[in-house]
Amino acid sequence: MDLLIAALLGIVQGISEFLPISSDGHLVISETLLGVGEEGGLSFVIAVHLGSLVALLVFYRARVVGLVRGFFLRDTDALAHIAKLALGTLPAVIVGLTLKDRVEEAFRTPWLAGAGLLLTGTFLITTKRTQPRASALAPTYLQALAIGCAQALAILPGVSRSGSTIALSLALGIAPLAAAEFSFLLGIIAIVGAAVLDLPDLLAAGATAAAAPMLLGAAAAALSGLAALALFVRLLASQRFHAFAYYCWAVGAAFLAYCLAP
Repeated sequence: MDLLIAALLGIVQGISEFLPISSDGHLVISETLLGVGEEGGLSFVIAVHLGSLVALLVFYRARVVGLVRGFFLRDTDALAHIAKLALGTLPAVIVGLTLKDRVEEAFRTPWLAGAGLLLTGTFLITTKRTQPRASALAPTYLQALAIGCAQALAILPGVSRSGSTIALSLALGIAPLAAAEFSFLLGIIAIVGAAVLDLPDLLAAGATAAAAPMLLGAAAAALSGLAALALFVRLLASQRFHAFAYYCWAVGAAFLAYCLAP
């Protein structure tokens, strides 16, 4: 993969990972339009997601450190929150372990990204009604599991992980910033888990010329991701989260038309 294209895809990943517009969907669309769909493969997707992980760890460093410290000090609140995160991670783990081949096949089926964006837009538009009355500071255990199911669905390209999990969290009555934090903490675990599942491919790629574009893409994703996170939190607090639905519908419909055109 050309280094310039790798950097461009990394920027696309970093921005779209944290804005509710599906990073995987945008990577599939970008790779299809640029004609590099088979060059990067799932390993490149995982590499740029690791760049996003760096952005998450930097942005939420205080919360992450607090949870780690609370775990070792046996703090009740921290242990309860960690347990909810573990419960919310289970659905994605089950899907990742049992349907890995099908997920890879979905990434080789470009039109699914367009369809997924249409679904994401449908999730997002509901927040116009649910966000104003959402006030809970944390999910219950059952709610955490439900949010985890939304995250598992977002393994498909075009379905935004942040969009689906936060939209459901708001519908369950969880306050916007608390919903975002829980979603992105789940994201940290999900990205690490996906990288572990794809570790053999990543190690194989690291021994080839593919390592340079993967590293550049990851760095671009980290830097653009930090900027996108800051913007995301501001937009969520201003109750304009639902506006992304129109973008997802427009891009999803346009890409579906492109893929299905004779």
